[in-house]
Amino acid sequence: MSALSVRGLTVTYDGTPAVLGADLDVDDGRVLAVLGPSGCGKSTLLRAIAGLEPATGRVGWHDTDVSTVPTHRRGFALMFQDGQLFPQLSVARNVGYPLRIRRTTRAATAARVAELLDLVGLSGLADRLPTTLSGGERQRVALARALAAAPRLLLLDEPLSALDAGLRQRLAEDLRRILVEAGTTALMVTHDHEEAFAVADDLAVMRAGRIVQSGPIAEVWRAPVDPDTALFLGYARVIHGRAADGIADAAGLPDGSAVALRRSALSVADDGPLAGEIVDVRTTPGQLRLVVRTELGELDAVASLDRRLAPGDGVRLRADGTRMATLPGRSDARERALD
Repeated sequence: MSALSVRGLTVTYDGTPAVLGADLDVDDGRVLAVLGPSGCGKSTLLRAIAGLEPATGRVGWHDTDVSTVPTHRRGFALMFQDGQLFPQLSVARNVGYPLRIRRTTRAATAARVAELLDLVGLSGLADRLPTTLSGGERQRVALARALAAAPRLLLLDEPLSALDAGLRQRLAEDLRRILVEAGTTALMVTHDHEEAFAVADDLAVMRAGRIVQSGPIAEVWRAPVDPDTALFLGYARVIHGRAADGIADAAGLPDGSAVALRRSALSVADDGPLAGEIVDVRTTPGQLRLVVRTELGELDAVASLDRRLAPGDGVRLRADGTRMATLPGRSDARERALD
């Protein structure tokens, strides 16, 4: 049985649905990321699960319906993207705040605060004020505070989006470690693919207020439900028809109505089965990115930096089936994702 079970959750504003019939499950000790673009309704969904937004449908915890239970009695903790720390309180007092309002003894509070600061790697900063900390350190304090009262579910609203890219990647790895070590069941909403892949066990893709696909991350990645989902997940191109059949055959995959390709799904190889002519070459720190005109149409491909390639050169391409997915449906979506 799932720890958190959401069925048919719907939130409307002035008759316009922001979340429509959402179904979600989160198992004990696992982290689910709801991934979607800005404005798709994912933060509204999170707030509805917390009880902060009026909604219809069912929010269940194990075998209990908590849909009508007030927010402060659900046993859920919510961490926002800006941390919302008290600037006048020290790190230790910020972390201990949820315990003090529950009238936890001073000794027990001090012990729990010390335990959490060690968990988030801030043991030496207990007496500092939040204004003296870096952005990453402030988010660690906010996380420690959210964990202080041992919530049965932690809700994370874009927890790393305010940080720069490099720090966001490092802190995502730390967030994963902290949640696993604490044994925390968590639901995170984010628009960042790398953040979702780094932190979560399971993934739900949200678009226009609806959950369009969910499951373990590897399964969702390997089998996007439609072209729009594939492009949003980071596949570079979706091809259809004869071209899709030709790519699938070259990669040894079953035919589908469409094939989603990662940018590195095709690579230059002297013995590759596909022949073509280079249309464009761009150099990146890790590889050459090519556009190649083939009998199947223009396709993306990559090559190692030691190859000297230019537009007009003939090349052969090898197809890697682990970097593509056959899709069951078709879409009118644009076939190429923006860089």
